[in-house]
Amino acid sequence: MQIETLNNRSRAIFRTIVEGYLDSGDPVGSRTISRAPGIDLSAASIRNVMSDLEESGLIYSPHTSAGRVPTELGLRLFVDGLLEIGNLTEEERSNIDLQCQGQGRRREEVLEEATNLLSGLCQCAGLVMVPKTEAPVKHLEFVPLSPGRALVVVVSEDGGVENRVIDLPAGLPAASLVQASNYLNSRFKNRTFEEARRLIEQELAQQKAELDDLTARVVEQGLATWTGDGQPSLIVRGRGNLLDDVRAIEDLERIRRLFDDLETKKDLTKLLQSAHTAEGVKIFIGSENNLFSLSGSSLVVSPYMKGDNKIVGVIGVIGPTRINYARIIPMVDYTARVIGRLL
Repeated sequence: MQIETLNNRSRAIFRTIVEGYLDSGDPVGSRTISRAPGIDLSAASIRNVMSDLEESGLIYSPHTSAGRVPTELGLRLFVDGLLEIGNLTEEERSNIDLQCQGQGRRREEVLEEATNLLSGLCQCAGLVMVPKTEAPVKHLEFVPLSPGRALVVVVSEDGGVENRVIDLPAGLPAASLVQASNYLNSRFKNRTFEEARRLIEQELAQQKAELDDLTARVVEQGLATWTGDGQPSLIVRGRGNLLDDVRAIEDLERIRRLFDDLETKKDLTKLLQSAHTAEGVKIFIGSENNLFSLSGSSLVVSPYMKGDNKIVGVIGVIGPTRINYARIIPMVDYTARVIGRLL
């Protein structure tokens, strides 16, 4: 359905219902609508229009009260056709710019800070999908930490530095860490991590690496800390904000299911990857996606790009379907553009 299919009277009443619900979370009745600016209709006429809107699947009555709330279809129609997106103030822009400063910090730290900031500003859970490093590896080193543990430090050609802690095989001599570092660095030269990984795995499988068993195990563990399941990593912050507006037992159950979804992350990562192709902000409402069909949630995300205009990740927020879309959409959009400039 398109918003143009509604006449002016239906459109005005529909807008009043949705805006009232997004503002208060409560059903909106004919008496409230009759007091709204621009609505010059009798209560009976308003009820007739509400009945037509309900028949069209745009609103429904959540219980026995005379009030109505928008359906997911209604919210989608409103967001696409009637929503008036606000502008950020200079203070809000400056605050985002300040909190997202990247000088002297790793990419992941900047993205975590941006996610925390979005979560606080939007009073939702903030999330960001961090891409796997694609730049060639400049240097890798194993640094002993304690008996049985070492830190793997990887420096990429674009200046990124990442660290992982691994467990070491029992009885591993210190010289084996040096040998493992030298072996990996020789294979990483002018290659991305994924390119080098495929070469190394092939050599290990064919026993062409000329490494002893213990050193080969260190090499495999070092690779495993980065390769994982081939998926980008996902950072989620501010889940507690989702509990601030719980009004009933059913709301609490919805949030519990959403927390379960956020813990799994796998399907959420797939969903965010689908937003890579979006131009600007993309909005998922309720059961429009399989992941949130039970949790009654909305996801507002935007891809962020690096200097060559290549999309490398997605940042945004998740919350109940009655989030403040007009405020959150420009917040997410501006933060994504700030992150892109930093990258």
